[in-house]
Amino acid sequence: MDRKVFRTVFHQNSKYRDFVSGITPAVNKVAGAPDFTIVKGTLYRASEHAKGANGAALLIIDEINRGPAVQAFGGAIVAIESDKRLASDGAKRAETQFFEMLDPISGDVIEYALPHDLYILAAMNQADASVEPLDVAFLRRWEPLRLEPDEAALRTFYGLGAKGANVLPDVPASVDDALEASVSAWVAVNAQIALGRGPEFQIGHGVLMSDVKPQTLGLNEALGTLCVGWAKVRAHVEEVFFGDTRGIAAALNALDGPAFNPFKLTETTFADDLRFRLEGPMNFAENNIYAALRAFSNPRG
Repeated sequence: MDRKVFRTVFHQNSKYRDFVSGITPAVNKVAGAPDFTIVKGTLYRASEHAKGANGAALLIIDEINRGPAVQAFGGAIVAIESDKRLASDGAKRAETQFFEMLDPISGDVIEYALPHDLYILAAMNQADASVEPLDVAFLRRWEPLRLEPDEAALRTFYGLGAKGANVLPDVPASVDDALEASVSAWVAVNAQIALGRGPEFQIGHGVLMSDVKPQTLGLNEALGTLCVGWAKVRAHVEEVFFGDTRGIAAALNALDGPAFNPFKLTETTFADDLRFRLEGPMNFAENNIYAALRAFSNPRG
C-alpha cells in the first residue's frame, strides 16, 4: 500500500483555501501567466493521494482548536465521517456525502467526496483558555481519545522501577533519589491541580522528558536537567492559578507543607486589605530543586 502522512497546524489565520482549495494571487509568475492560482489544500492533497492506486493517507492536524476549524473545513464537514465516505474501491455509495469545492485542476466548481482510506487525526488542548470551544456539531463528527498524565511512562523514561514505599532522603545520595523525587512531586502537583482547577488542567509527563536521559548523568547534572523541566511545571501552575496566590501555594505545598519547602506563603496588607505573597526562589537551581521536589511530594510535612 502507498501510504503517506500529511501534516498541518491550525492557527488564527488558517483558511479554507489553504486546507481545501481556493484562489490566491500567483507568486513569482512569468510574463503572460495568470495573476491568480488555485491552491491545492492539505485536505485535498491528502484525499487525492488516498484516491490513488493502493493509496492511503493520514492527515494530522495539530492545535485544531486554535484556528477557525469550522470555516477551514467548510463543506467538507459533512463528508469527514467514515460512513459518509466513498467505498473502498472509490465508488459512490448511497450514504456518500458530496460537497462543492473549486477544482484546482480545471478551475470549475465540482462535487467532491472524501475517500475511504483517508484518516484524519487531530490534537488539541481542551483546557486551553485562550481559545473558544469548538462547535458541538463539529466535535460530534470525531471519535474522542483522551490522553492522561502517565506516571508509568515517566518512570520508564527515568529508568525507575515501580514506586516503592521508601521515604525520600533529606539529601539525594544518587540520581535515582532525585528522579524519584521528581516523579512523586509531579504526581502530587497534578493532584492539587485536578482538585483546584479540574483534571483537564493537569500537566503531562512529556514536560519532564527530553532527548537527555537524566539517569545517565552525574547527580549535579541530573539536578540541572530537572530544573529545566520543573521551570515549565512551575510556569504551568502559575498560569492555571493566575491571580490566585493561595492556589499556587497549595499546588506547591506551601500552605501547611514541610518547613524545608523553599516556597512560603506570607500574609501582608495593602490599604488595610489582606494580601498573600508567595516567597521563594525566582528560579530552580541545583542547590534548591531537590528540596523543592521533596517538599511538593510531602503533604504531611
